[in-house]
Amino acid sequence: MNDQEKLQYIVDYIFKGLKLTEQEIVDRYPERNLPEGIKVTRFAPSPTGYIHIGNIYSGLIDEKMAHQSNGIFYLRIEDTDKKREVDGGAEMIVKALNRFGIKIDEGFLDGETVGNYGPYIQSERKNIYQVFVKKLLLENKAYVCFATSEELEEISKIQTEKNELIGYRKEWAIWRNKSLDEVIENLNQNKPFVIRYKSNGNFLNKINFIDQIKGEVVLPENELDVVIMKADGLPTYHFAHIIDDHFMWTTDVVRGDEWLPSVAMHLQLFETLNFKAPRYFHMAPIEKMDGDSRRKLSKRKDPEAGIEFYYKAGYPVMAIKEYFLNLINSNYEDWKLQNPDKGLEDFQIDIKKLKVSGSLFDYDKLNFFSREYISKLTADGVYNFALGWSKTYDENLFNLLFKNKEYAHLIFNIEREGEGKKRKDICKWEDVYTEVCYFFDEEFIKQPIDFTLISPVIFNDAKLMINEFIKVFNINDDLETWFSKVKVIAKNFNYAESMKEYKINPGLYNGYVADVAKVFRVALTGKAQSPDLYQIIKTMGYQRVIDRLNNFIKLLN
Repeated sequence: MNDQEKLQYIVDYIFKGLKLTEQEIVDRYPERNLPEGIKVTRFAPSPTGYIHIGNIYSGLIDEKMAHQSNGIFYLRIEDTDKKREVDGGAEMIVKALNRFGIKIDEGFLDGETVGNYGPYIQSERKNIYQVFVKKLLLENKAYVCFATSEELEEISKIQTEKNELIGYRKEWAIWRNKSLDEVIENLNQNKPFVIRYKSNGNFLNKINFIDQIKGEVVLPENELDVVIMKADGLPTYHFAHIIDDHFMWTTDVVRGDEWLPSVAMHLQLFETLNFKAPRYFHMAPIEKMDGDSRRKLSKRKDPEAGIEFYYKAGYPVMAIKEYFLNLINSNYEDWKLQNPDKGLEDFQIDIKKLKVSGSLFDYDKLNFFSREYISKLTADGVYNFALGWSKTYDENLFNLLFKNKEYAHLIFNIEREGEGKKRKDICKWEDVYTEVCYFFDEEFIKQPIDFTLISPVIFNDAKLMINEFIKVFNINDDLETWFSKVKVIAKNFNYAESMKEYKINPGLYNGYVADVAKVFRVALTGKAQSPDLYQIIKTMGYQRVIDRLNNFIKLLN
């Protein structure tokens, strides 16, 4: 056989049974022919069973970029690393995106393929990748490599000792220039092999690359002969995403900046295959403070790195999305104030304004958005969210809410209607029990009263004050009448009727009316702070209020 025949033999041996042709692929995936400016973006996670909060963050960015341009956002499952894959991992990803309201136009959805550019699961596209691996072999732009793991380790060891660039490249690429006869001999012996790209790059040369977030970046050319097809016949990420992004006609790729050093390699592969590369946005990871230094969120160290943390804590997904929009563009809060009647989908992100150094995870800011979101819900909305969350995460709370639906609605409606201030005691659904349990007698009695919540000055008069309140208490009093009675009691015990009056002459009074109301608050709720006391009393009802006040008097004796 001549060399061409030998090469054909090698290709036929490796890809026996492969009937698909390059032209069939080209015909199957025609260019989308979208108008100028329309974006096609993708979310391409691996089904490892662990969903990082950063995945949802980048997925939201991808979706916003596509949809605000009237474009297409698709989901592609990158499952070529079978060692890391878990059963049901792809379904978990779809469920998470749905839960966050991140709308997918194409891809793997609920076990089915939606769209004309699938399969959208990489392991199901194996023959497509192999067509182009075969093409590169025939064009002498790739080669078969039988290097063992021991040989690769030895090469790295020697390179390290010589202070050389680490990697399978140039003269270190021991199978790069092997004869076709040696390749055939090893194939016939069924030795395991991979296919490597034959790089013509030179690390000493530089390329200029425009990143859509970081701006102009100068990188060394790639001279590594990277693996493009593994021993199991599946491609590596480096090769698979080139093929997929081209034939799915992806215009913009958002990914972590850990991939920035690989850009030269990826652009080289696009050029070798005569494909147009998408625009790349390399995004710094979300970071957190660790002492005095910053570091990226770690799934090993930080529970808040995993999406399950937020499910379990009960953060509303809409609040998390708002927080993310604020991380993407710091003008989100101003926009929201100026557009109170618009939804999140109306906010136009500008990813080029994303912080180059990465955003810092801020619990206080997340909690702010969460409190604001929950404060605007109706009582019915709070009840349904809390009931749904507690069914999975808090059985006791679920039973309380389920068995006392009407009472729970009254509780959640406190400081929720009308023009007055809105209650913001609930930050996430796991807070609900703490904030409402005192309304239920069976829960209230579980917690001992903390008498230190009442100042020593007023403590001695507390019993007498409560007795006075019981004498004049009428559940049907309106707010003004009720409060006037509290002020009379305050005045009788030498407490100013207002803070202003107390501040003018502090030496004349023991305190002011709020200190008196605090006694009633502690007696009824066990808390020094709570939503509006009058509304709490109206919600609890006459008999519960009287019983608790009398019981408090007994405890004071």
